Amino acid sequence: MPPRKTGQHSNSPDHQIVVVGAGPGGICAGVRLKQNDLDDFVILERAHEVGGSWRDNDYPGIGVDVPGFTYQYSFARNPNWSRLFPKGDEVAAYHRTVARDFGLLPHLRFGIEVVREEWNNESHWWELHIADGSVVTARFVISAVGAYLVAKEDPGIAGFGDFAGKILRPTDWDHSYDLAGKRVAVIGTGASSVQITPAIAPEVAQLDVYQRTPVWCIPKSDLTVRPWMQRALAVPGVGAGLSGLSLTAIDLTLRAIVYMPPAVFDSAARGLDAGARSMYRAYLRNTVEDPADRAALAPTYGLLGKRPTTSNSFLRAFNRANVDLITDAITRITRDAIVTADGTTRPIDALVLATGYELFSDPESYRRGAIVGRNGFDLGEFYAENGLQAYESVSVPGLPNRWTLVGPYSWTGTGWHALVEITAGHAVRVIAEAVRRGQNDVEVSAAAHSRYHAMIQKRGRNIQHYFTTINQGLRTYYVNSQGHMPYIRPTSLLSARRGSTHVRFDDYVFRSSPVAAQLPRKVGA
Repeated sequence: MPPRKTGQHSNSPDHQIVVVGAGPGGICAGVRLKQNDLDDFVILERAHEVGGSWRDNDYPGIGVDVPGFTYQYSFARNPNWSRLFPKGDEVAAYHRTVARDFGLLPHLRFGIEVVREEWNNESHWWELHIADGSVVTARFVISAVGAYLVAKEDPGIAGFGDFAGKILRPTDWDHSYDLAGKRVAVIGTGASSVQITPAIAPEVAQLDVYQRTPVWCIPKSDLTVRPWMQRALAVPGVGAGLSGLSLTAIDLTLRAIVYMPPAVFDSAARGLDAGARSMYRAYLRNTVEDPADRAALAPTYGLLGKRPTTSNSFLRAFNRANVDLITDAITRITRDAIVTADGTTRPIDALVLATGYELFSDPESYRRGAIVGRNGFDLGEFYAENGLQAYESVSVPGLPNRWTLVGPYSWTGTGWHALVEITAGHAVRVIAEAVRRGQNDVEVSAAAHSRYHAMIQKRGRNIQHYFTTINQGLRTYYVNSQGHMPYIRPTSLLSARRGSTHVRFDDYVFRSSPVAAQLPRKVGA
């Protein structure tokens, strides 16, 4: 059914279920809906292809920073990765294949950007306002917009708007632009810079890498997966077993962090970080030739204070004669140069902005008026005033019939596929239960939400201590502008899975709207 224009009405919504976003989360939600015979759904995607970040990011050197056998859905294991750490084009193709093989193509609607979600208190459904002025209505909404929402457009540096050269972004890389012989500056040393820097260094005449805070960059065994290895991974249980071992290691680590007595944790964390820094300095001595660069590239904070990266070539790129590491603060950008605090002007032809994204864990990412629920409840206002929170990371009182797949306190240290399987499983099970009961209005209770958030705060005490005391003052996206850490879920991985597979339906309030028709026992029937 095509979207209606604003102001049109009907006795039933356009769709029983709308999934917003066709990245890894949206694909997972679609598969789980079909597996539960919930067929009356659409997936709305603002772009023109599935894949999310793996569609948007195609910069030089892009790849996964964890082994491929851990970066996939449990229901769609891929034994045919060409490398242990797959490159971006393979990962993008994997998501397209999953969407096709699981029958999601008929449910996909491309070029539709949802700009506002509003609950209709009379009809008991959601009105999704589209950028072109139309409205799509849905009984249930699953938000699958992801973790890295939008690349930051402006780095916040004086004079940025005056730059007349080429601007390259990880999410908008112009492959037609010839870097050969160009003077290039990369601002940032995070995950995308770690991949871009060594990929373009051999092409350019001069590469200046501007670093605010050094990043941990760990070597990896980036081997080619031979045909015999692919055959072994295709044996039933092998890929799942390897993934299970990785998840078990993550679960044990999370349990240790969460349940360790605070005094013991403080001592253990400080000791482990000191040992890691010592080992890393030794690694730098064997990898980076220039003593000044070695010193500048050595983190003074803990191993987990910022997202650790993996690369065999990033640090070695600074051994090249045409690559300079710049640690002086940038004071301004001119038409054709960058000026630093020491007064140095460095001419450039192209500027690479590896300066990060708006994140799901930032309160600023939730605009006031963008998501308005029952009786005018505004999610942006609620988060601005109370901090980010959500029951099981997916549901908020005041937002009936709505779940978020990458919500506050959701990341479990795994790849994103494992995370969205947990959250999508929760959302779909609640929707299926509403359908089974023939009820069309379901909302997590305020009491259940409060109990859950109190538990999260209690179990997150060691994580809070790590960032605010042990690594006090560190600029990291794990800590948002409110001083909170809603990026990380402070529970074990197994408990997160249990919360998804054994949903406490008593924590939800199921209602039948007096004005809207009850749901059919099978959505789409």
